[in-house]
Amino acid sequence: MRRLPLKAITGLALTMILFASYSIGQDISYSGELIEIENSFGRIDVSVSDEENVVRIESSAGSKNDDRVSAQKTGGRILISVKSNAGNERIDVSVKIPLRSKIKAITTEGEIRISGNFALIDARTGTGTISTEIPDSDIKYDLKWTASRPRFVADFELAKVRERSGGRFEIKGRYRAENNPENNNSSSEEDEQTVARDIQLSVSTARGIVLLNVPPNEVTSDLRERPLTEAAKAIIRSGDRVMMDAIRRAAPKYFGDYERTLPPISRTPQLTSGSRENSNVTGRVKRAAITVTDLQNRAVPGLAASDFEITENGLSRQIISVEKVQAPVNLVLLLDVSGSIENYVTFIRKAARSFVETVDAEDRISIVIFSEDVKVLANFSTDKTRLSESLDTFDAGGATAYYDSLGFAISESLRPLKGERTAIVILTDGDDNRSFLAFDSLIGAVEESGALIYPLYVPSGLVAASAANGLGDIDPLRNRHLTLTSKADDEGKQLAKVSGGVYYPISQLSQIQTAYEDIVVQLRAGYEITFSSASAGSPDNDTRQASPTLRIRSKRPNTFVQIGQVESVQ
Repeated sequence: MRRLPLKAITGLALTMILFASYSIGQDISYSGELIEIENSFGRIDVSVSDEENVVRIESSAGSKNDDRVSAQKTGGRILISVKSNAGNERIDVSVKIPLRSKIKAITTEGEIRISGNFALIDARTGTGTISTEIPDSDIKYDLKWTASRPRFVADFELAKVRERSGGRFEIKGRYRAENNPENNNSSSEEDEQTVARDIQLSVSTARGIVLLNVPPNEVTSDLRERPLTEAAKAIIRSGDRVMMDAIRRAAPKYFGDYERTLPPISRTPQLTSGSRENSNVTGRVKRAAITVTDLQNRAVPGLAASDFEITENGLSRQIISVEKVQAPVNLVLLLDVSGSIENYVTFIRKAARSFVETVDAEDRISIVIFSEDVKVLANFSTDKTRLSESLDTFDAGGATAYYDSLGFAISESLRPLKGERTAIVILTDGDDNRSFLAFDSLIGAVEESGALIYPLYVPSGLVAASAANGLGDIDPLRNRHLTLTSKADDEGKQLAKVSGGVYYPISQLSQIQTAYEDIVVQLRAGYEITFSSASAGSPDNDTRQASPTLRIRSKRPNTFVQIGQVESVQ
């Protein structure tokens, strides 16, 4: 048997040390190497691991023996690559790496997500989205677009966009948060260590979108910086921090210019999760406005005192009376008059007039239309003739800023009516293409407003087909394509659920009037429940105690109680 010389054995051992292969799920030892990840057609997701010296790979391919995902440690680098057998088959890869690592992520069409505190981030893509969630205390950034104008959203202020030769664009600079120790000229050892842990961020993309510390679900459909609309200005004036931040990210320059013209904002207290179960009212007798819904989120009528149980701070309370709500409702009718219905203005006017005629005579109605911006056709009124006449004063056309219009209705139309009964009825196709707000930015404001929301989503194609057939009901089977997008459908359900309203997906135009009639029934299905807040002789009958926890439960199976305004009676 031939023996290898000692020099050859030594060289072979060194090669094995410098070049090692790993499989999915196998730990890779880490000692400061650059971690390079290549995945042409799938997502790259990089996050910080709890383990200090380990790199771990997971893949949508799943199998540990799948040779389409490979890792090699060589020449001071850890190379992770994904190869698709079909050429364009999507495989997503997730990599967990130690804190303060150096990473390089490359993809052609896939998305790159990076989350954590890294020393160096080098992200390159052709058309994919690059999103980061990184500490913003000290970031040196260099963002390049090689084949398009920049499309980006950042949660902190960036330098100005600079146009380079050959149609390339660059944003380059350094961002330091106000509380960064370097800005405070601190000289302690701890602060010096913190300053040294800056992040170098390099991004290069052909036509991709770059999101810096902004969740993808909070990004609007239109990323161009543009002047603020009246709806956006009203939302800024409201002081709602979540919606304001969404507008600031979408149009930082215009937001800053407008905010500087405003007096200091007096903010209302923000509600927290579960706040509908809490009250600061401390009187001996209280009255609570409640709604009771079933599994389909529909109001449950016909309940009596024997159907409820009430506790405060875990102690049972005596129910004095339960009555149906009789107070009038302040209703905002929000109408989509964008370009998708430009040729069907007559239909919109007819549908709106039907609503005005259907609601109770004592309910106050405001009519707001929207396309690229909002316009108030009529302020709150019970004069149905005047409300109907206002519907002759608009034309249709333009893009659809639906989310902004809903934010406007909450912050401008209903905010002065805090504590009164309010609702928003929406007639739209549910799709947005121009708002400063993203849908997720609205949810907190919807919950805080206390307004019931009733979305009526009508596919624009349904109106067109019906117009061609004399506005008669169409055959849903023959026109299966005349349906809502799944995104609009999901959002309509969510709006109704979080507000306590009802969602109406319209598949036949005759359903609109049926929905109006049902909304009137739903609005009158609330209850006012009066109860003794402190029983005589009970240890907690001291009315000076603050913030009792109020819980109202319905004894009916599969029913749920939502608590609105609570007030002292005695």
